[in-house]
Amino acid sequence: MAVVTATDAQRAIEAVWRIEAARLIAGLARMTHDVGSAEELAQDALVAALEQWPESGVPDNPGAWLMAVAKRRAIDQFRRQERLDRKVAELGHDLESRQEAVEPDLDDDIGDDLLRLVFTACHPVLSTEARVALTLRLLGGLATDEIARAFLVPEATVAQRIVRAKKTLAKKQVPFEVPHGDELDARLSSVLEVVYLIFNEGYAATAGDDWMRPELCADALRLSRMLAELAVKEPEVHGLVALLEIQASRTRARVGPDGEPVLLLDQDRSRWDQLLIRRGLAALQRAEELGGAPGPYALQAAIAACHARARTPEETDWVRIAALYSMLAQRMPSPVVELNRAVALGMAFGPETGLELVDELTGVPALKDYHLLPSVRGDLLGKLGRYEEARMEFERAAALTRNERERRLLLERAQAAGKK
Repeated sequence: MAVVTATDAQRAIEAVWRIEAARLIAGLARMTHDVGSAEELAQDALVAALEQWPESGVPDNPGAWLMAVAKRRAIDQFRRQERLDRKVAELGHDLESRQEAVEPDLDDDIGDDLLRLVFTACHPVLSTEARVALTLRLLGGLATDEIARAFLVPEATVAQRIVRAKKTLAKKQVPFEVPHGDELDARLSSVLEVVYLIFNEGYAATAGDDWMRPELCADALRLSRMLAELAVKEPEVHGLVALLEIQASRTRARVGPDGEPVLLLDQDRSRWDQLLIRRGLAALQRAEELGGAPGPYALQAAIAACHARARTPEETDWVRIAALYSMLAQRMPSPVVELNRAVALGMAFGPETGLELVDELTGVPALKDYHLLPSVRGDLLGKLGRYEEARMEFERAAALTRNERERRLLLERAQAAGKK
């Protein structure tokens, strides 16, 4: 161990925690059968690191050090509870034989532990908001205040969601395991949905002053890659990875010099990250090779791939995109999917075709306050030369969005339409 300054130790601890937190909590949860207790033990180990590493130096294997400390705390906890049975023997045998844990102490089946943790944190018994918060806390290694800032909600609200989630898991006696059979399919969709929601909030922030929150995109991408390593035979997992990789490739091009949004067809495609595109296309190929009918994420990835393969907006295969959206609408019926299909139809077969479908969607209750409906309608009306109607639609969209950057863009489009 090399002695380091307090500042260097703090940075090292923060980096180690982001990397090791999920594996640490996963291993402890398997031993304690309680996610809440596992997180507390992991936090105790983190506190010990904050106290000791500035003086003793960062261990050669920091993850093993944290696990060793956490296990010792678990043994003490069991002893206090007078539970000196098999659990103490299992947890303490290795640790009590030596004072210092300098060898890797993470279990061989850590991959299985992580997968169990993913399915536990994303259990459908929890609300969507609770699943997102708990996943970012346990698997993303984010602090409560970081999650609150990312979603623009009070820190107390996030803390409450996390506490309630852990209590609910304990009360419902949710087993720390990977489900099987039909239950696996149902639970996997919940897991993928959580990662997808996290990415989407980073990719197009619902509210606030920023158009994007790249940190959330990065966390979701990391979680999806982790899932792909743990569930290698699940095509939809690879479909989600493909989608997020390709979408993330546009990050630099989606924001202008002053933080303003840049729409897809206006983006400088030379700024798209080709490495992420290649990774995304490879993941999409893996999903397709696993066989079966493509799921919603694989279909969305195929749509994203059409954009990624086009060197210019004019080369985009909009006919294929429209067909893929038709397939997606069958697999995942949704007014939002239909709205996206209308955009593709408008690009492939003319704005009249797109507008016809959009007009059918104006009476759908789920889209009543959805700002992208009038935004899409305004775009199609503008292409048809109906500029005054387009201006009104853009203004309506601006009034509905809660994102300040997007509001300004929509008002600018309204003003431009009003001048024609």
